[in-house]
Amino acid sequence: MSARVVLTRLGAAVPLLLGISLLLFLVVHLAPGGPLDVYADNPSVTPAALERLAEAYGLNKPLPVQYGLWLKAMLSGDWGFSIRTGRPVLTEVVERLGPTLELGLAAMLIALVASLALGTLAAARKGSWIDRTIDAATLSGLSMPAFWLALVMQYLFSVRLGWLPSAGMETIGDPSFVDSLAHLVMPATVLALVTTAAWTRYIRAGMIDVLSRDYIRTAYAKGLSEREVLIRHALRNAIVPAISIIALDLASLISGAVITEAVFAWPGVGSLFVQSMDGRDYPVLMGVLMMGSAAVILANIVGDLAQAALDPRLRHG
Repeated sequence: MSARVVLTRLGAAVPLLLGISLLLFLVVHLAPGGPLDVYADNPSVTPAALERLAEAYGLNKPLPVQYGLWLKAMLSGDWGFSIRTGRPVLTEVVERLGPTLELGLAAMLIALVASLALGTLAAARKGSWIDRTIDAATLSGLSMPAFWLALVMQYLFSVRLGWLPSAGMETIGDPSFVDSLAHLVMPATVLALVTTAAWTRYIRAGMIDVLSRDYIRTAYAKGLSEREVLIRHALRNAIVPAISIIALDLASLISGAVITEAVFAWPGVGSLFVQSMDGRDYPVLMGVLMMGSAAVILANIVGDLAQAALDPRLRHG
């Protein structure tokens, strides 16, 4: 894929992001309630004080004017201030991005290794009890709600067995590597299991298609071992169709898993989103949503680049 094509894709992403920002802005601001409702029933907060707050955050202006002011500030790098905490939105998001990246990358590594191994094994043993077992396991993983799995793991490994901490990122007073790893195990596993179930089925389907090709039979005829054929010849071609889907899922993992972070009290972007939604913190909500939207669009472009790098037909097309 040439540099011109990449620049064209990036240029096309700009109006797409603008359209997404308008839609998100309308959805967030037209929802029932508002960020100042929490003060409405407080007798110590006068109507004049509420008007000053509305004026400070631009909430008393018409919606189109609010959107124009927000967009102008966003394009200049000013994400505004949190209504809930009064801190800059960019600071709030950046502080939460580190824990989310840690959780997302750990889950991505687990899911990628597990899905490649399980998908390849299921395809190589198509129709066997191994294939049927993996198929049943992945179907269960897709059907299982993430919050339910998280609660079950908390009850089993924290309450009953006491092996792992139930929530948080580290134990207060014990910021060691082992302690941080123990806190990471359950949320990363929950996040990875659901993703692994989907990726395994994609990779299995791709492997089954590739294993029926003539060049695979030729590779076997040359005397190559099954391991060499599967890894060197089949897997590289089988993973190409799944690259775009995996890239989009990676964007979701990195931008924050709302449910997982909320259940495990993980201090990432997902939990920030839940807190901001509860408090109708419009600036933070828009910052998080726009960051997630940009991540998905960028992941789609990166997925196409990866497909072109692995498939010569796309690279020279």
